[in-house]
Amino acid sequence: MAEVDMAWIADDTEWPPYPSLEDAYRLDDVREALRRGDIAEAAKIAWAYRFRPVSSQGNR
Repeated sequence: MAEVDMAWIADDTEWPPYPSLEDAYRLDDVREALRRGDIAEAAKIAWAYRFRPVSSQGNR
């Protein structure tokens, strides 16, 4: 999972706020890196997180 900082553009049109083209490309780059399993590359662009399962032995 990754957290990508994005600036949202709001204007006087009826469209909801939307990201800049540059931010949309960065989001795509992070998504592609994560799909390849390249966490190091994703972490160059965004905050990258790795989740690990936690054992709950006997805690049910």
